[in-house]
Amino acid sequence: MLWTRWLVLLLCWWGAATATTTAASGQYERPKQSDSRADPHRQRSPPPMEPLDFGFVPAAVYGTHAYYEPGAIGILFHMVHAFLYVIQPNSFPKDLIVKVIQQNMGGIKLEEWRKPDNVVLLLEGAYYELGFLVCATVGVLFVVLVPVLGMCFCVCRCCENCGGEMHQRQRKNADCRRGFFTATLVATTIFIVLGVLVAYAANHNMSSHIKNTRRFINTNIRDLKTFANNTPAQIEYMTAQYTTAKNKVLSELDNIGPLLGGRIHSQLEKEVVPSLDTALRMTGVKVENAIKAMRETKEALENVSSSLQVLQEGTDRLKDSLSTERASLSNTLSDPACTNGAVSPSCNAIRSTLFQLGINADFSKLPDVGYALENVNTVLKIDLSNIIQKGYLSFNDTPRLVKEQTKNIVAALPRVKGMLDKIGSEINGFAKMFPVEASLANFTVFLSQGQKNIESYYAQIDQIDFYRWIGCVAVLCMVVLILSFNILGLLCGTCGYDKQATPTTRGCMSNTGGNLLMAGVCFSFVFAWVLMAIVTTLFVVGGNVEKMLCEPLASRQLFQIIDTPFLVHPSKKNFLPGMLFQNPNIDLTLGSMYRECYDNNGLYHALQLETMFNINSFLNRTVYNKDLAKVFDSVQVDLQDITLLEQAGRENLINFANTGIGIIDYEAYLAEVNKGITVVDLLTFATDLEGQADQLPRGALENALKGHASSIRQIHRELVVPMEQAMSSMSQSIKQLQKTSTDLPVKVTNILSAIDASEYLISNNASHVVKQETRNYVKSLVGYFKQYTDWVHNSLTAEVAQCKPISNIVDSMEIVACSFIADSVNTFWFGLGLCSILLLPSIIISIKLAKYYRRMDTEDVFEDSSPYSDTLFRFPRASAPPICADC
Repeated sequence: MLWTRWLVLLLCWWGAATATTTAASGQYERPKQSDSRADPHRQRSPPPMEPLDFGFVPAAVYGTHAYYEPGAIGILFHMVHAFLYVIQPNSFPKDLIVKVIQQNMGGIKLEEWRKPDNVVLLLEGAYYELGFLVCATVGVLFVVLVPVLGMCFCVCRCCENCGGEMHQRQRKNADCRRGFFTATLVATTIFIVLGVLVAYAANHNMSSHIKNTRRFINTNIRDLKTFANNTPAQIEYMTAQYTTAKNKVLSELDNIGPLLGGRIHSQLEKEVVPSLDTALRMTGVKVENAIKAMRETKEALENVSSSLQVLQEGTDRLKDSLSTERASLSNTLSDPACTNGAVSPSCNAIRSTLFQLGINADFSKLPDVGYALENVNTVLKIDLSNIIQKGYLSFNDTPRLVKEQTKNIVAALPRVKGMLDKIGSEINGFAKMFPVEASLANFTVFLSQGQKNIESYYAQIDQIDFYRWIGCVAVLCMVVLILSFNILGLLCGTCGYDKQATPTTRGCMSNTGGNLLMAGVCFSFVFAWVLMAIVTTLFVVGGNVEKMLCEPLASRQLFQIIDTPFLVHPSKKNFLPGMLFQNPNIDLTLGSMYRECYDNNGLYHALQLETMFNINSFLNRTVYNKDLAKVFDSVQVDLQDITLLEQAGRENLINFANTGIGIIDYEAYLAEVNKGITVVDLLTFATDLEGQADQLPRGALENALKGHASSIRQIHRELVVPMEQAMSSMSQSIKQLQKTSTDLPVKVTNILSAIDASEYLISNNASHVVKQETRNYVKSLVGYFKQYTDWVHNSLTAEVAQCKPISNIVDSMEIVACSFIADSVNTFWFGLGLCSILLLPSIIISIKLAKYYRRMDTEDVFEDSSPYSDTLFRFPRASAPPICADC
């Protein structure tokens, strides 16, 4: 059909557009990453591309719900399926069917079946159908034997045999036998009624659901129209979305300076920023911490200098004060009172400790730190943070530098835009080459006309179904007629039966009941073989349809038969692509197509149209050609003029490391600081002196010694305490300077080495970074087309021309053929077969039971052989019933 060819060609063209930039991306393959330490020119992964928003393809909403829930009658369906499984438990003979088809491709000929291979196939088929053959044989025997037996039975009864004699022998268990036959016939009748109800329910279910078939037809045709109407709009939408990718590429090219420069800057930043941060990590991560360290060094030096000055001046003053106090105390001890025998030991003891009133630490020999302080002040006059920031500013100016050096790309932008517009024009022009809308419009007209043709048969279908329903009801009426005779016979016989009446004197109602039962037997012989013939025919046909068609269709094994390679022709591998595309070698099967359509994927993916066309030539010819590659390869950027740290800043760092802090004699300072200022603690000396004075007699000597103790305390308070504070401050500053002097040269050396390495990277490796990032930049441009083609591919796979209506048609046919018709037919013969089989025991039981209800012509009369013999010696004799005027 013309419309199918146009549709397939269009979808195939979209297969070409799907991989539009595959070749472009192939021209810029991502190199393998290697160890950065082993290869300084290592390849870097391109940054992630910005995802493009192409929106959503206009979706088609299909109204067919190919699902059927039978409801309560489903229990009967399951019973029939279980019965068929018992009859036919073998799995589906897929291999057998394939062999039969392949060996009889040229037609079935009678003489061909005599071949051994065909005989084997016949035996395998007979083994598979063994259950059906046995049941069919039983059914045929039933059909043949029942009328023969019925005829023989009638002849036999006419000869007053087979229960035809109107005489009933008296038995002691007659009531028990009559009750048993009655109960058995009631039970049999109940089961026959159930069989009639089952068959009638199946008959009614078929009629009601055949009417519902119209809904499936209408919804499936409506879905096909939706498919035909939505496909052009979906294709037009995908064609229009090429503009999204094109505009994004043009925008990227227009902003090549900030974008490409930013990428180059970002890659260099990974090597340069750590070096700059190392420079600032001298006393902290930030520049402020470095400046703070310089200021702290200055404060420490100033503290040492001022503390040293305070200690030196304080030492001189303390030395003079202690000498004066020692001389005065020595004069006091020269008092004549000290010559007294009781006072003399104390005076001698005090006199022996006078030497302790002296200076212990000597700060006059410590070197001055003024030269180091002067160097630090000189370093601080230069703003180190400003110099480093200049390096950052020159480094961060990479985008502007790239923009200046890529003016040729911006100048070529109109030409690139013309290339991209040409690609869009080719895509639109290629889409317009195929009259898709006209073809799909014809398809829609075809669907509408087909729907009208189908609807024209609705009246005939309803009429045929009505006749079928009448025929099934007529068949069931045969059983109902027999049931009516049985039920009426049971009612009349049971209600009219009189235990006191003899067989010849039974009432009219009882006799009528027996006659009705015999009428039921007569009609059973007349109708049973007809019913069984219907049951056998429907069983063989319906059962095989269920086992050979419905079950394999539900399990999709039927598709496996159709998809068997070389099934149709020895030289044609696959049936479906050979029929659609005249190329049977395509790996396309009916089962795979059904699965894709069942998942509501696109027809492009379901038919595997991407395997039919070579799209690489189209890609190389349109999206990414040599002219566009030349434009991108013309990008040239030079970053050798970037200086991260100027010479002034470099000298500043070197001077800071060489300020003289490292050559200060910290050990001498610490040795003097750790000493005590005086030989002995003046407060302790004053306390001991007061203790010695308290041991002396009260007088001028005691008062004089206590006055000296007070003077010593005053010296400690005014001179020693400030010096101790200065010593503590100088000790902390010396320790801080000692620690700084140890780490400072190493840090400065590492900082300068890292900055040199970074500048070497920029000046020598910049071209490699530029080429790598330019290549990544081009990849990102191509990647936008790749996003578009991937989106097209995904849309074609899952959203465009969704072929759910195709699987819905298959499922709808399965529901109508199997669930509506086959299950109903099988349930009908299942119920009717139950009735037919139970007619046999019904015949036997009715014949037996009728003897107890019908009025006999003769009966047994017992006579005594002698007046003295008991009943064991009585003999029955036949006796005619009395003449009754009422009967």
